[in-house]
Amino acid sequence: GGPAVGPPLSGMVSLLLCAGCAWALSAPGPRPAGGRRTLGALVWLCYDALVHFVLEGPFVYLSLVGSVANSDGLIASLWKEYGKADARWLYFDPTIVSVEILTVALDGSLALFLIYAIVKEKHYRHFLQITLCVCELYGCWMTFLPEWLSRSPNLNTSNWLYCWVYLSFFNGVWVLIPGLLLWQSCVELNKMHQKETSSVKKFQ
Repeated sequence: GGPAVGPPLSGMVSLLLCAGCAWALSAPGPRPAGGRRTLGALVWLCYDALVHFVLEGPFVYLSLVGSVANSDGLIASLWKEYGKADARWLYFDPTIVSVEILTVALDGSLALFLIYAIVKEKHYRHFLQITLCVCELYGCWMTFLPEWLSRSPNLNTSNWLYCWVYLSFFNGVWVLIPGLLLWQSCVELNKMHQKETSSVKKFQ
């Protein structure tokens, strides 16, 4: 059967998602242009930043001072639960810890800067958005490709919860949404380029 402590993991994820929604909706000042898509991006970015700092930040600390397997507390118990699907998160894995250091320090900070850029409608919004999305996708690539190349000795795919929820869904979200945001930036930059090109042609 499924693990006894599965609900706390999904509960923490749900709590962070709710916190992300509340954070995005409580942003001061007028709503930025873009309607639901922009609001959806803000909700995701708030959730993204919270996960990086609240969940992954402590994971990096626990891994650098010891290991998740030998640690106690709520965050350690959540990572122990996830470690049932991917054992690399239980003990010090250089690749995972290296990726997570980059993820917490760079991706978490970029998410906060991007939230500011969207709310304030800054001209560099899509530069930050593209950079963050590429970093998120690179993190997923480096998390799983080395493992797949070594025939996945640390992944538990025999249990549907571990395979389809912990590994596929939780990680797939960080591929799907950054991919969509990357596409959005490409579309918006193309629109800006066409508008600028049309304006130049009018004055020629």
